Amino acid sequence: MLSICVGRFINKGDWKVFFMELHGLEIFPTANLTPGRGGQYFIFVKLTTICGIVGYGEVYATALHPDTMTAVIKDVFQRHVYSENPFNVEMMYRRVYSSGFTQRPDPTIMGAFSGLEIACWDIIGKSLDKPIWQLLGGKVRNKLRSYSYLYPALKQNAREFYSSPNLSTDAAIEASKLGFTAVKFDPAGPYTIYDGHQPSMANMDLSEKFCKSIRSALGDKIDILFGTHGQFTAAGAIRLASKIAQYSPLWFEEPVPPDNYEAMRRVVENAKIPVATGERL
Repeated sequence: MLSICVGRFINKGDWKVFFMELHGLEIFPTANLTPGRGGQYFIFVKLTTICGIVGYGEVYATALHPDTMTAVIKDVFQRHVYSENPFNVEMMYRRVYSSGFTQRPDPTIMGAFSGLEIACWDIIGKSLDKPIWQLLGGKVRNKLRSYSYLYPALKQNAREFYSSPNLSTDAAIEASKLGFTAVKFDPAGPYTIYDGHQPSMANMDLSEKFCKSIRSALGDKIDILFGTHGQFTAAGAIRLASKIAQYSPLWFEEPVPPDNYEAMRRVVENAKIPVATGERL
């Protein structure tokens, strides 16, 4: 059975029927002018139905070269999305998720599909002349709280900024002026390709200085979100938590590798501050 796309001529009031089927794909790898903010590049996709409705999406892609991701997106589109009705988002998702019968897809494949799904929802909204939030359950709140990561100004030296409590405090003050009520930073030391480690005394001291400086400058106007990217052992994370607890961070994010559940449990039970898992879980 062919799906249809129904549209109305605004001036005439009569109806026109189109075939509703995903047909075209364009991919736009885009260099980031400020690669320290949000990644080295972004990838956008454009889907077109056989009746000419266009939808756009953004693909999550951080681990691979954009040329490689382009090939992955094309493959996922050709095998699981091409000629499908864009309204069948759940069916396409299940096909991608279960490809190879593993039920354990890696983030690359699901990242590719994420942009294609966003584009499908764009098409759905346009075809129904409705904003997507209305189609996903409607409005619940009039506004949402958000936080900002602390970034250097465009002409600031990034290495100096990320090691300077004073410069980061200046950035936190500016974020507060923009209306943010929480800021996130991660001064606890360089990332590593190895397993969790103990933080050095110097890194713990710097972490405490960051928290103290921002809290002293902004008081209760802002929440502190302390990130680590899973760098530490459970014991190391607990030691670090004891240094920053007096500044009442809203969360201590991903203090140990996120798939090490036992280590995470130990941190939660022994740290005196809220612990959050990370985006990689």
